[in-house]
Amino acid sequence: MARKAREAASSAEDDVNLTPMLDVVFILLIFFIVTAQFIREPGVEIDRVDVNNKERQNPLGILIAIDGNSEIYMNKQVVPLSEVGFRIRELREDNPKGRLVVQADSEAQAGVLIDLMEVVNEVDNLGRVPLSVVNQ
Repeated sequence: MARKAREAASSAEDDVNLTPMLDVVFILLIFFIVTAQFIREPGVEIDRVDVNNKERQNPLGILIAIDGNSEIYMNKQVVPLSEVGFRIRELREDNPKGRLVVQADSEAQAGVLIDLMEVVNEVDNLGRVPLSVVNQ
């Protein structure tokens, strides 16, 4: 009988307490979720023009795409040119220091790109936040 009592007492002391380890794992998980950078896509496949000065841009910027039909996309939605300024102002509230990235399809009309750049110049002070037209 004394032997059973000794075995019960020793087995209770030999158990590993996993609570502190789980606390650390959850804290690390929360840290990585909060600091993760999520890639934003324009919502349309762009056939980009080949250029010599390719520059990588931060994917967390405001991304505007012009497809082959000269339609403007922001956040996977077609946006008329008249609403682009309003949408940029909305997105600036969430990401005030992010870069504004414009991706244009090789078949897009140059006039649409020029009109878009004029709207961007009116809305976004280029001296404050850089604008990039890239081929990634």
